[in-house]
Amino acid sequence: MSRIATASLIGTAIEFYDFYIYGIAAALVLNEAFFPNLSPATATLASFSTYAVAFVARPLGSVVFGHFGDRVGRKSMLVVSLLLMGLSTVAIGLLPSYSTWGLWAPIALVTLRFLQGIGLGGEWGGAALLAVEHAPAKRRGMFAAFPQLGPSLGFFAATAVFLALSTGLSERAFSMWGWRVPFLASIVLVAVGLMVRLKISETPAFATVMARNDASRIPFVEVLRAHPKELLLGAGAMTAAYGLFYTATTYCLSYATGPLGVERNTMLVVSLVAVLFLAAGTWLAAVRSDTFGRRKMVLAGTAAATLWGLALFPLMDTTHPLLITLALGGALFCMGLIYGPMGAYLPELFQVRVRYSGASLAYNLGGVLGGALTPIVAAQLQSGIGSSAVGWYVSALGMVSLCCVLLLPETRQRDLYSSAG
Repeated sequence: MSRIATASLIGTAIEFYDFYIYGIAAALVLNEAFFPNLSPATATLASFSTYAVAFVARPLGSVVFGHFGDRVGRKSMLVVSLLLMGLSTVAIGLLPSYSTWGLWAPIALVTLRFLQGIGLGGEWGGAALLAVEHAPAKRRGMFAAFPQLGPSLGFFAATAVFLALSTGLSERAFSMWGWRVPFLASIVLVAVGLMVRLKISETPAFATVMARNDASRIPFVEVLRAHPKELLLGAGAMTAAYGLFYTATTYCLSYATGPLGVERNTMLVVSLVAVLFLAAGTWLAAVRSDTFGRRKMVLAGTAAATLWGLALFPLMDTTHPLLITLALGGALFCMGLIYGPMGAYLPELFQVRVRYSGASLAYNLGGVLGGALTPIVAAQLQSGIGSSAVGWYVSALGMVSLCCVLLLPETRQRDLYSSAG
């Protein structure tokens, strides 16, 4: 189990590092590098739009990787998803800017971001199943916490690398080539991840499916036919977690360093501290879900998120670093309370023969609802109404997720080997 936990943690950390460095770059520099002819506000929206492309691609990745993950195996799909994400990320680091390549530069950027989304769409479900389907029945929440900690570790690493470059380089050097370094460094991380993942075994639950010749012929269609409620409500339950994360990280980074005038390095340090709250909330809720149940912990998280959305921007607008840290740390802690139990909750909602497809698709559809549009909607609300409207939007997402979880059952005692779910 220690090898399984390590493989699921390292793999998701690397893939989310790749995914998040794009978000940080989108907030800080991609608008200038790829959309220099637009006004600052329009360029920021264009940069966030390329960022959102990956969220549209993630459900497609879930369908593709889920199909083969439910028919061929979890392990092989985790290796392919890691390679796709890593190579796409390195290619972004090598991409010529608008001044060199003209219109082809943003077109290529969107294409590579789309491929990133495909890769990440297949990553989470496989990593979660790797942990959950190997874990003892009474400790599934705890072992599922390891892939759930991947985003915290990946975001911390991504922010730390950008902070080091921003501190050590001049503004011109950072804008010219410094921002590319985190993308190029991904090749080393991918090599490490592959070494770890190639040593793990297939999950016992999937091996049982193969032994009884029970693999689904078309998993995606079977999910839609047999699990429509679980799919839609699971996606809705994830919406608040995504909304909190991408508001507190991508949008708030842009908002603070832009309209509020907070120094870039200050915000990067604040982000490093705030993500520790995410890790704490994730671990706490995931482990406690083995005792109190997944549903109760997620309900607590969505209720907290609904309330915290109203406090987020009044704290941000003070421009005081400590209060901004409190604002972002509180938002990410609430997100962790939702996100931690989801590593076990979503897989437990689906029967074993379509679990990769069902859990992945629910997870990534939640990303479309809560992650893809949040930075764009937030930027529009802030410019048109004010920052308080963004807080109300976050609270609304929390309420949507709360209602969805209320309609879902508790799953802690379910048998993961059952063909009937």
